[in-house]
Amino acid sequence: MTTHSLVRQHTVWLVGAFLAMELLALALFVALVMRPLAQRAADDLAGLMVLSAQTWAELPPTTRPAFEAALRTQHRLRVTTEPLPRGMDEWHPLFFYVLEAALADRLGTSQHLVQIPDENGEPWYWARVTTGTHPMGVGLSAERISSQPLLAVGVALLLGLAVAVGMAAWLARRVLTPVARLTQAAARIGQGEAHERLPEDGPLELAQLSQRFNLMAAQVRDLLAARTVLLAGVSHDLRTPLARMRLALELLKTQPSTAMIERLERDIERMNQLIANVLDLARGVSQEPAQPLDVGELLHELARDHATAACQVQVRWSDAAQANCRATLPELSLRRALGNLLDNALRHAPLSPVELVCEVAAEGLRLGVLDRGPGIPAAQIDAMFQPFQRLDTSRSATTGGTGLGLAIVKELARVHGWQATLAPREGGGMQAWLVIPPICMH
Repeated sequence: MTTHSLVRQHTVWLVGAFLAMELLALALFVALVMRPLAQRAADDLAGLMVLSAQTWAELPPTTRPAFEAALRTQHRLRVTTEPLPRGMDEWHPLFFYVLEAALADRLGTSQHLVQIPDENGEPWYWARVTTGTHPMGVGLSAERISSQPLLAVGVALLLGLAVAVGMAAWLARRVLTPVARLTQAAARIGQGEAHERLPEDGPLELAQLSQRFNLMAAQVRDLLAARTVLLAGVSHDLRTPLARMRLALELLKTQPSTAMIERLERDIERMNQLIANVLDLARGVSQEPAQPLDVGELLHELARDHATAACQVQVRWSDAAQANCRATLPELSLRRALGNLLDNALRHAPLSPVELVCEVAAEGLRLGVLDRGPGIPAAQIDAMFQPFQRLDTSRSATTGGTGLGLAIVKELARVHGWQATLAPREGGGMQAWLVIPPICMH
């Protein structure tokens, strides 16, 4: 398939459009302006030529020379009684064809102007006019009709073509400059290189394209960073249990122990859970169909399932939430998100009660998990939703988890149109909220 440059395409389109518009404008101008004016002028001129011949025939012979001189000087007309040569069908300027038709209407006979140069070589056009019994010739100087419509049309077309070509080149450069920057930036991103933000200026469509590209580039950068973090986190978190398993296997060769085997099983389970969580993030969470759900019953089930001997989960809801505790929501996704928030709260506040709260507010249904743990420094709250971000510097699976729970909550919220937030709790601790807008509750 043959492709052409934007400059060539714009040039062809603009030239074609200009020619069509100019030809249409020319046709309208000729039909509505030039033709009526030419017919009126030709009719007046034909009347003057006939009147000049009649006047000359009626004048005394002694006054005719003065009349001829005045006629030639003032009107560029001449009269003669000499026979005119037979006219040939030579080409005339356009106006003279209109004049021939006007003379034919006035004289009742067809007319063809005969071109005869005068003594100075100036072209004159002569018509046969009969006054009474005297056939006469009336001449018209070519200088009297000095308009050149064909030349004017040709010059206008040439100037229009030049303007069209110039405009096409200017428009192409105006479009191609940001497109070239976009192409170069896309090539750098494809090679894994960093790029500067494209300027978001110029025409609206190009500015929006640059804005979308900058957003896409930022998303690609974040995706690459998340992939790097995932790979680094998985390799780091698998190394510790693998080392323990290798040591346990060596000990089992000489000292078989049930406790050692159970420890191996726990390490395998933790590794399996870590890999499952990583795969969830790598594949992306799919959107789950919504179904009628008793929110209050779900909260009580989660509270019972996550309660421990040392820490109870208390369910609390507002009066409005209690009266409207049924909604159409994706149950498994909501259960998983709240479960991850509860696991996170119980891990950091194992000895204090954890509250599971349901509220109805203007922004929608608010489901919160509130604890009285040590809290999170304000500067680190946003980072907690990133994969493998943990406050516990030892990265112990017992105290810090896999570091993927909040990342999965954030992904579930993004897919279903919810909002997941973390904030310090008044009096100490943290509060994690899932805000479900009414539009997501069907």
